[in-house]
Order: sequence, then C-alpha cells, then structure tokens
Amino acid sequence: MSTQVTLQGHQFLSLHLLETLVAVLPVRDENGAPKSIVYGGVERHMITSQARRRAERVYSRDRANSAKGPLAGHTMGIRTREWALETARALESRHGWSKEQSVATARAVLQGIGLKFGDPAKQTVVNLTKVLLFAPADAGERIADHLHAERDSITTWAEEYTALSSAAATKKPKGRRKSSEEENSDEPEAEPAKLPALPKETRAAVLTALAPRDAIDIALYGRFLAEIADSPNVDGAIQSSHAFTVHEAEHTDDFYAAADDVKLNRKSNALDFLDTADDSGAGMTGYQSLISGTFYRHAVLDRHKLRQNLRAAGMSEQESETSAAAAESEFVSSFVNAFPQAKKNSTASTGTLPALVLAFDGDRPFNYASAFQRPIDEAAEGAPAGELAVRRLLAHHDFVRTRRDDVTAARVLTYEPAVHAVLQELGVKDVPSVEGLTA
Repeated sequence: MSTQVTLQGHQFLSLHLLETLVAVLPVRDENGAPKSIVYGGVERHMITSQARRRAERVYSRDRANSAKGPLAGHTMGIRTREWALETARALESRHGWSKEQSVATARAVLQGIGLKFGDPAKQTVVNLTKVLLFAPADAGERIADHLHAERDSITTWAEEYTALSSAAATKKPKGRRKSSEEENSDEPEAEPAKLPALPKETRAAVLTALAPRDAIDIALYGRFLAEIADSPNVDGAIQSSHAFTVHEAEHTDDFYAAADDVKLNRKSNALDFLDTADDSGAGMTGYQSLISGTFYRHAVLDRHKLRQNLRAAGMSEQESETSAAAAESEFVSSFVNAFPQAKKNSTASTGTLPALVLAFDGDRPFNYASAFQRPIDEAAEGAPAGELAVRRLLAHHDFVRTRRDDVTAARVLTYEPAVHAVLQELGVKDVPSVEGLTA
C-alpha cells in the first residue's frame, strides 16, 4: 500500500519551554541521586527526555480513554511485558476459559511468534516477556478472540509446544558444564526436538493484533521490536531533548525523620516518665536529594512523519489528516501540562506550570539549547533566572529569524504574571491558552 503523503505548510512544529521547579526530584539515577550534566563549564540539573515522554504519553492516553481532549474516541496504546496475561484475562472474561489454560496457551502463542519470556524458575516473571512491547490497548482482546475461534487446534498445538520446550529446557539447563563422562563419550549428542511452528493463520492474527494499527500514540512516539522480525517497527514523529537548568545548580540533601504513630501514642499516654525511656527518637530517618532551578526543554513534531505513520497504519488520506491535526493539538497540550510522577506527593511537582512556552513552524527542527551555554548568573545580572531566561530565549529566536527564511514568528504562552509583564515590555503578544500555540 502506498503511503505517499503531501503536506501543506511547514513540516516541523518546534516547542521550547522554560519552567521553574523548587525542591523536587522528578528523575533519579541508579543510586537515587539527581541526574546532572556539565554544560558551559558548569554542572546543571537534568531531567531526561524518557521521563518526560512517558509522562506526556500517559497524560494523552488517560485523557483519550476518559473521552477528554482532541484524541477522545481514538485508539491508544499500552506498553507492557504482560501481553500474555492480558490475553489470558480476555480469554477468561470474554470466553470462559480456565485461568490455567488461558495463561499457558497465551504464553505459548506469544513464544511461537518469537517473543522471549522470563526465567521459568521464577514465578514472578515466568509469564512476562523480556522486553516491553508497545501495542494497541485492545491487542490482548483481539488475540483472545482469535484463539477462542480456533480453540481446538490451537490448544493442541500449545500443549505440544509447551511440552517440547519444557523438555528441551530440562535436558540442557543453561550454563551447565558437561561431566567428564559426557566429554569422553563417543555417542553423538541427541538433537533437540524441533518445536512446532505456530499455525500460519494464528501467526498472522497475532501479528495484526500487535501491529501499531491506528494507535495514535504509537504513531507519535514510535516503537522498536527486534525480537519479531516481521512485526512492523515505527519511527516516531516526536523528537524530545533532555531538560537542563539554564544556570549552574547544586542539589540539596534533605534530612527527614518519620514518626512512629504507635510509639508516640504510647509515649503521650504514659503514666510514668520511666515508661517513655525507650520511646525517644524518630521511627525512621534518612536523606533524599532535591533539586531546584529554571529548566529549558525542547521537542519537535514532524507533521509529515506523523501522517505517514497514520497512512501506513491503514488510514485514508482524510482520516490521517483529521487524526494528525487532533494528535498535534494533544501533543502540544501534553508537552505543556504533563509532568513525571516521581515524588509527586512529597513535592507537589505535578502542579508546576511553565513560565514560557514558545512555538513556531519550520522546514527543519530548531534546538535553542545554545542560548543557555553561558549559564545565567542571577547575582551578576540582577534578576531572577526565569525572567532572564525568557529574555534570552526570545532574543535568540528573533536573531535566528533574521537569518533564515524557513522559520516562522513565534507563538508564546505564559502562566506567570512577571513573565507576562516582560512580554508586554518587549512588545510580544502572548496567546491566552494552549490551543493558541498550534498553527
């Protein structure tokens, strides 16, 4: 099927955002410490693009599933290792299969298409694929419907497949060294039994269910699945940068003490001071690292690639155009509103609103990180870092525009009165809502 796409207007939508965060920890490294980079000769706090992209994707998915926003009613995806369990649950609830047979059949079928599962000796992972698979949310139900329609033949196949694969795993435990008798034996090693191939029609049905199809978030963010050679991968339409502080930054090691309610209650009701001798001190103490600062982050939407992905998923030109416009609007909303969930209850980080969002169209992506290579120095420059960063970012864009004819004027949104005053001083008219950022 041809997926040739024609696009009116500029191919790329560039988004740039400044936000000020105080005492938060939205992302950590393997040691639980804040992530950082050295840029412009100084250390900066960093929030990885992976954390932001997941927050954006989940924000859009939840809104769509709740019939909110421009993607209401559209199909969305789920990224999980639990597709065998999802399929098994659908076999039980929709078709009345037993739990044991549902799980065993679903696992064998997904193994049959090439997916690898966890260690059979570990019950916590035995039914989980080794990799996360991003697929449409209804994939498990679609697989279950096919398996039920072919129940007699597919359960016979699954039983044979499971028996042979279990025998092969038992015969040659991974990592076992040969004994001296085996080393010196002249008898040839027995060939492992060949596993039966998954029936052609079932393989086609499972691959179709797991294919990106019309899941909008897969078209936006893409997916890569190396384990199944004939399963389509998707090159996403969104490019995202890591966020970093526009100034030098240091993290704070915050000491905390947690109270033991039972111990304090006993202490407060003690009739003798000697009864409280062992009840002094906190129930638990520790440290957590927190970061503060004004961050710059950036993302780009490739409008041509988005439409191409939707056409490749089977949409008509009109359907892809309508869906792409809705996806663009939702992407801008998620870029502005979504925030990683880590430490949200103890830091209220998800309530953060950006100081400035700058959006413009172009014939190529534009990253303005270089505007902040020289770190902002509040003390030397005599103003808050957020306001100084706004001035620097707007000046940077205006300078670029004077030298290129493939970039448009910026559309600007702010949620901070002080920044709004700066915009008025500079003669920059800002839009009143997220919707105004989309051309």
